[in-house]
Amino acid sequence: MAQKRSKRYRAAAALLDGARKYPLTEAVSLLKKLPAPKFDQTVTISFHLGVDPKQSDQMVRGTCPLPHGSGKKVRVLVFAQGAAAEAAREAGAEFVGFEDMIKKCQEGFQDFDVAIATPAAMAEVRKLGKVLGPRGLMPNPKTGTVSDDTAKAIKEVKAGRVEFKLDKGANIAVPVGKISFAEQALVENGVAVMDAVAKARPATAKGRFISRVTLAATMTPGVELDASAYHQTAAA
Repeated sequence: MAQKRSKRYRAAAALLDGARKYPLTEAVSLLKKLPAPKFDQTVTISFHLGVDPKQSDQMVRGTCPLPHGSGKKVRVLVFAQGAAAEAAREAGAEFVGFEDMIKKCQEGFQDFDVAIATPAAMAEVRKLGKVLGPRGLMPNPKTGTVSDDTAKAIKEVKAGRVEFKLDKGANIAVPVGKISFAEQALVENGVAVMDAVAKARPATAKGRFISRVTLAATMTPGVELDASAYHQTAAA
């Protein structure tokens, strides 16, 4: 059964040329003009990639610092002891601890957006894989969330560093800010994310890497982007 769209969504879709692939600057400008709800929508760039998600050597994962932040308040949990734990508290982590925090997570606590752990803590934190893994909250060295420098890691995630990871359908979706951001800020955040995803191309990927890119806000239809500038990089 076809999904029933709201009157606002249909009105927004009517303003888009479905046959066009828009430059990012034009897409952002257009997105901000579409009929909008009363809340500050999140703007997201979504990619469909030319890789096989079933192949472990074609996994695409990474992080990207957003030049203008994400516009989201990031709640951080840090698994650490001693000086690293104290540094985490001073850096503004909402939740800090070790055995007590592990136990709390095992009991179902997930009221945070990012988990950071010191390398020493990971021996125990790994036990939370089945709890934190499904929500993408497991600390990982590749995303900078396993570090002895907890203060630096916290500063980076709170400043607007976003993570991205391939899903089972070979898709990646990355938030690039709020619709209330200035157009130039959204464009610069978007360019940073597109560059980061392009650079994360696995060595084993063949042919065109970035197949399709779409920009959308929470309650709007997607605006397909012209990603031709990334095609040569993808095929190299």
